[in-house]
Amino acid sequence: MPRRNWTRDELVIAFNLYCKIPFSKIDNRNPKIIALANALGRTPSALSWKLANFARLDPTLQERGISGATHGGKLEKKIWDEFNGDWQKLSYESEKLLCSVLGVGIEPELAQAYPEGLSRSASVTVRVNQAFFRTAVLAAYDSTCCITGLAVPVLLNASHIVPWSVDVKNRTNPRNGLCLNAIHDRAFDRGLITVTPDYKVRICSALQNSQEQAASELFSQYQGSKIKLPEHFTPDPSFLDFHNRMIFR
Repeated sequence: MPRRNWTRDELVIAFNLYCKIPFSKIDNRNPKIIALANALGRTPSALSWKLANFARLDPTLQERGISGATHGGKLEKKIWDEFNGDWQKLSYESEKLLCSVLGVGIEPELAQAYPEGLSRSASVTVRVNQAFFRTAVLAAYDSTCCITGLAVPVLLNASHIVPWSVDVKNRTNPRNGLCLNAIHDRAFDRGLITVTPDYKVRICSALQNSQEQAASELFSQYQGSKIKLPEHFTPDPSFLDFHNRMIFR
């Protein structure tokens, strides 16, 4: 393929993929990388190198002493900053661009009554962004509950640390998410459990003092344990602090 410069749109699409695959699976033999590279008219090696360029900007990997590519372009840093400046906006834009390249429609299956009284257009945006967030969070945790270790994707949820309604710009930020099984997701959402800024599980006193064996088996045994940290997009401590102060009981 002839050599040509990467465009902004191509890098936005590439970053979309960076969010959706574990760091350890950035490889030119990865089927997802091969498929997207073909759609972009790029080689899998060229695309995987761009993903490695994004990895060098990832603070989570830097904290773990892992580096991506040693060199990268200014435009990649600009795309990184655009996403982190407004995840809500860039997630949807990247999904639109991706669908355009793949030649598929972006509109998901919708019920006739749109949620929360939204228009059809707004409902599509919400659902697309929710799907992006789920995919990114589950990929970061390699589809494993960060508390229990359960690795059955259909039983896992991408849990918002700061609720969807509170922080618009970080609604789809993977660092605002935890991969939890459905039961612990519900407990986290209702403030019955939390994760501290140093990534340890806290269980509310009502559950800890419960005489029910099921409550002990599901919750109390995890008190003080450290969560399984993701490969990238480690939860932002400031988001966890919010959950501890404002939601945890």
